[in-house]
Amino acid sequence: MLEKIISVDLIEVIESGAVQVRTKTAILENGKQISGSFHRHVVAPGDDYSKQDARVQAICKATHTAAVVAAYKAATVKPV
Repeated sequence: MLEKIISVDLIEVIESGAVQVRTKTAILENGKQISGSFHRHVVAPGDDYSKQDARVQAICKATHTAAVVAAYKAATVKPV
């Protein structure tokens, strides 16, 4: 029997306040992993994180304070 399991296996907060999320996709056959891959994405301060994994939401809620969002936007806005 084949089974596909997708899980968030790594969450990191970097200095800017951005939250890096690594998702693992594992293909199992009879309970043993036969294939796997990883995908990474970033949740930047100020991004909507309402559809993220519950643990990612909790970390974003704790780290994406108004001050962190303002500092991130100030650092990433490019002059016109």
